Amino acid sequence: MTALVLTTLGWLIVYFYKTNAYALEQSISIGQARRGVEDAMLYLREASYGNDGAYPIKNVATSSVTFYANTNNDTVIERVTYILINKVLYRTIATPTGNPLSYANATIATSTIATPVTNNESTPVFRYFDKNGTELFAPVDISEIASIRTTVIVDVNVNRAPVAFTLSGGATLRNLKNNQ
Repeated sequence: MTALVLTTLGWLIVYFYKTNAYALEQSISIGQARRGVEDAMLYLREASYGNDGAYPIKNVATSSVTFYANTNNDTVIERVTYILINKVLYRTIATPTGNPLSYANATIATSTIATPVTNNESTPVFRYFDKNGTELFAPVDISEIASIRTTVIVDVNVNRAPVAFTLSGGATLRNLKNNQ
């Protein structure tokens, strides 16, 4: 009888551990993605001309955006890229070097923003809008972009509950004179 109780108790402990471990993993992924989306929107709002005079938005696609912003409150404007590769959303920050400052040999730092990101073609990570709020489609004229919206879908295990968690954010590009 004692062996049966101990076996049952052991099985319950393992079951609860597995259940809670998954919930914890999902919670950590969602928290990381939330902070990443908030940072991305903050940096995008403050997009600025590069130290080399480059336009604030460099490249755009449905799964990536590259722009210039001051990410660390110093006097240097960094080149920032958010890109989705193999279900991982990365951020790279390129700090220009030299005199005059140039991004050609920039110091690059890469960090993981969200994983696993399960967006598909019908839910792009990045969407672009003009000053009238009309969505811009590929090929996007970067000079027409006035705001950017992001949607990140995080799901640690697509075959298991809880269901995927969707994070969204938007940023109006404040420093673009032609979009005001």
